[in-house]
Amino acid sequence: MKQICFKLTAILVTIPVVCFAQAPKTTATPPSTPPATSSPAAPPAQQPTATQQTTAQTAASAISTGGPIDPNRYVIGAEDSLQITVWKDATLSGTVPVRPDGMISMNLVGDLRAAGLTPMALAADISQRLKKYLQDPVVTVVVLGVNSQRIFAVGEVNKVGPLMLTPGMTTLQAIVSAGGLSPFASSKKIYILRNVGGKQEKIPFNYKQALKGDNQGILLIPGDTIVVP
Repeated sequence: MKQICFKLTAILVTIPVVCFAQAPKTTATPPSTPPATSSPAAPPAQQPTATQQTTAQTAASAISTGGPIDPNRYVIGAEDSLQITVWKDATLSGTVPVRPDGMISMNLVGDLRAAGLTPMALAADISQRLKKYLQDPVVTVVVLGVNSQRIFAVGEVNKVGPLMLTPGMTTLQAIVSAGGLSPFASSKKIYILRNVGGKQEKIPFNYKQALKGDNQGILLIPGDTIVVP
C-alpha cells in the first residue's frame, strides 16, 4: 500500500513539470515584412493617333488664344506664334515665331514657309522634310498666339487696342469683346476703317439696329479698325 501511494505521489509531482515544459514561449518577434512584389512593367510607349494630335492642338490653341482654333481650317499668318512638337525629340521641339515674310526656321529643316498653311498642313510638311533624318517622325503644330488675325478698336470703348479676330466675327461682337461702349460714346456715328486695294474705306455701322438683331453689321476681316467717336 505504501508502495502504491509513493508511485501516485511521484506521478502527481511530475505532471505540472511536464506541462510547464510544453507551454509555448511568449517572446516578442519583429513584425514580418511582406515579400517584395515586383512592380508591373510599364507599357511600351505608343505614338499618338491623329485624333489625339488634333484634340491636343485644339485644346492648346483654345487655352492660349481665348477661343477654339480648328487646326484644319485656321490659316497661319505672319507674326503668329507656333508651338512645334516632334514626338520624342526635344531638340527639334519648341516655340517658333512666324517672321514677317511668313517663314519659320527649324533645326535640320532650315527655313520653310508657314504663312498660308493650316497647322495640320504645316505639320505634314515638316514631317515629310524630317523623314530624311528621322524614322516616321510625328509632328504637331499648335497656334500659341494669333497675331496675324487681328482687328482694332479705338475711341469710346472700354478696352482700346487690338482684338483677336474669330471666324465670322461681326462688328457688334467685336465691340462686346472690347468691353462695350463707354458712357460718352456716340453710337450713331460708329464706322469701320478698311484697307481695300491700298485705299481706306469708311463703312458705317448702325449700333442700335444691331442690338435689335436687325443688322449685325458686316463680317470683319484682318486689319479692320472699329472707330467709336
